[in-house]
Amino acid sequence: MDNSGNRQDVAVPPVEGVAGGGTAYGWNDGQGLNHLKGSIDPTEIPTRDLVHVWCMPSTANVGPQDMPRNLEPINLLAARNERESVQIAIRPKVSWGGSGVAGTVQVQCTDLCSTSGDRLIVGQSLLLRRVVPILGVPDALVPLDLPVSQINLLPGETAALWISIDVPSAQPPGQYEGEILITAIKSDTESVQSLSKVEKHRLYRELKDCLDTVEPIEGKPLDEVVERVKSATTSLRRVLLSPSFSEFFSENGPADIMDEDAISTLSLRVKLNLTVWEFVLPETPSLPAVFGISDTVIEDRYGVQHGTPEWFEALDQHFKWLLQYRISPYFCRWADGMRVLTYTCPWPVDHPKSDEYFSDPRLAAYAVPYSQVVSGNDAGKDYLQKQVEILRTKTHWRKAYFYLWDEPLNLEQYDSVRNMASEIHAYAPDARILTTYYCGPNDAPLAPTPFEAFVKVPNFLRPHNQIYCTSEWVLGNREDLVKDIISELQPENGEEWWTYVCMGPSDPHPNWHLGMRGAQHRAVMWRVWKEGGTGFLYWGANCYEKATTASAEIRFRQGLPPGDGVLYYPGEVFSTSHQPVASLRLERLLSGLQDIEYLRLYASRYGRDEGIALLERTGVYFGPERYTFEHMPIDAMRGQIFHACRS
Repeated sequence: MDNSGNRQDVAVPPVEGVAGGGTAYGWNDGQGLNHLKGSIDPTEIPTRDLVHVWCMPSTANVGPQDMPRNLEPINLLAARNERESVQIAIRPKVSWGGSGVAGTVQVQCTDLCSTSGDRLIVGQSLLLRRVVPILGVPDALVPLDLPVSQINLLPGETAALWISIDVPSAQPPGQYEGEILITAIKSDTESVQSLSKVEKHRLYRELKDCLDTVEPIEGKPLDEVVERVKSATTSLRRVLLSPSFSEFFSENGPADIMDEDAISTLSLRVKLNLTVWEFVLPETPSLPAVFGISDTVIEDRYGVQHGTPEWFEALDQHFKWLLQYRISPYFCRWADGMRVLTYTCPWPVDHPKSDEYFSDPRLAAYAVPYSQVVSGNDAGKDYLQKQVEILRTKTHWRKAYFYLWDEPLNLEQYDSVRNMASEIHAYAPDARILTTYYCGPNDAPLAPTPFEAFVKVPNFLRPHNQIYCTSEWVLGNREDLVKDIISELQPENGEEWWTYVCMGPSDPHPNWHLGMRGAQHRAVMWRVWKEGGTGFLYWGANCYEKATTASAEIRFRQGLPPGDGVLYYPGEVFSTSHQPVASLRLERLLSGLQDIEYLRLYASRYGRDEGIALLERTGVYFGPERYTFEHMPIDAMRGQIFHACRS
């Protein structure tokens, strides 16, 4: 993929502290830039002479010391109802800013358009976020303004931008094209005039796009007309509310601005091409991925009291935000002995919100609480009986499960699970009980060895348990154990096998620890699919250390691997936004769940054995210690599935 217009010469810097020092001592990151001496005016110099820009896949960890590569156009493939992501890395060649900043660049995104006039709109389908290090590791994805943002570059450091494209289910398939313009600008107040010029151009383009969107509606179906008007309304509102619009039409009149040719000449353009495929990923995930959200963490950090309107609002926000990641969230709090209260909906089952939550097609499974979440008039057993009787009349009851105990260790704890399950089954014989475990009862050996005891747990818990959720850490790299576990199950009686990761397994096995490789994060779901699990559980997505203010620094819990139990961050830590901030690891989890849909589609046509053969033939995944470190095999697998399954 040649992009000769944006070809950039790459120079490798010396190692810092060797042969006279590194970038901190004034090393120049560019080559052949001797003509750029003295004060540098970015409004007179092409941006490609000031910065390196290159593209990296979503599985790459782009750190501050990453070295430049050649810039090539971005080519992405996506199904409908899929999110696909890519990264853009920017590294200054020289400094043109002040106060310790190498310089400021403006990043502008355009809509993606097809030849037939269909669009993927910036701010709706296309999102831009900056990759922010956590403990020195790239992880937090902090949203940037769209369609135009500014970022400061530091001397000798690489900054990374994360671009995500969400393809709606009804998006017409085809080839979509757009571009990302990167323009070096002045960092001081003198840049106001040149910036306003770019803003004027952006306003013109956005208003023209609105017109293009609503004009061709004659003879179109009503639902399409409605969607086009909604799209135009969103764009118009964004223009009217933007600071640049009000500034341009202020009492002082418009500032002096550059012409469009100047922008085109100076900006560095990154071509973005997207192929949207015909098939649609199912709205309801094929594999239930249930992830815990600590309600006490929310209560402490946001200062909301349990059961108050503010508490319900905070939980509702977290629940809805996580649904976009094909996750089925549940809220949780732990009691003594690892007994756990889990619930997907904070409202009681007879509240209208309950049906709204449980009927959402994006929710694959929901947790029913064993006891009351918020204090009420109903007591203990009456509460349990009442909610079960109501839920069993609903079509969504098939999604329900009870998660009562986290990793029971001894006979007393296993008996507690049995007793609670018996009570539930007295009211609902078809209720599903889920238990996580990594061993059998340590005071009542089930078999001569721990491994054999682990495999025998289903027989020990039957008939009180229906979903046997085992630790991937215990399995290690012994895929023979997987076959032994599955052979113990009785699927004809509704028994299922799910898996989970918690602390372990560690490198090189797939997990979501901070600092693991990108493909390693994505491989968690490849492993689930190859081993034949029918569901997955993760203990916590927001389980960082306690804090009493929303903007407090994030600290991972002591005794846990960095990142374990934390897949997103409070938005207030990074800006004034109240929206949660996703991690790289959460985005890669989503990609893995989408990969499962691809593999499931392929297996539905050619059989599961052929699906496993494809996973291995493309070099994507062989086992927990053998999987790709590179991104190319992933695209190869997805491409083969598309071409084999296209209608």
